Amino acid sequence: MKTFILLLVFGVGLSAMDSSTSKTDTVSYKCMVQMVNYTGEKAYLVISLIDPDGNYIRTLDVMGDDEEWYSDIKEWWQFFEPSGGSVDGISGASIGNGERQITILELETANIDAGYTLRFETAVEDKEYHPIDLEIPLNSASIKGKMEGTGYIRYVRMLQQ
Repeated sequence: MKTFILLLVFGVGLSAMDSSTSKTDTVSYKCMVQMVNYTGEKAYLVISLIDPDGNYIRTLDVMGDDEEWYSDIKEWWQFFEPSGGSVDGISGASIGNGERQITILELETANIDAGYTLRFETAVEDKEYHPIDLEIPLNSASIKGKMEGTGYIRYVRMLQQ
């Protein structure tokens, strides 16, 4: 009986160690996107995690829920389409001129201060495409505050939750 109890306690201990080491530490950021005033249809906007070599790692958010227009976000589409990925749970309504939208981004803490960036791409039907409307270095100092876009994005504010 003692052996059984020892094995049970040992097994529970190993299980607890396994679950604590397999979790990925993440941090949530509230991300507010403010668009400039422009004429035309609502914009499609994709937020992606980019590694230090400039490669797409993960799609964090898609503002625009009609898949028909995803190929207009050309740089991201070259990464996303062959992967057969899904945007379920991370996509929503497109965003119009002068509007603002708030989304929550879950970021792995290992990617902060490690050379990664957040890339914001925007496209509007029959208008200019901005492959890098805004890029935010993922470091402790720059991820806070207000960053200005170069296309349809006026600015983005990030706030850790």
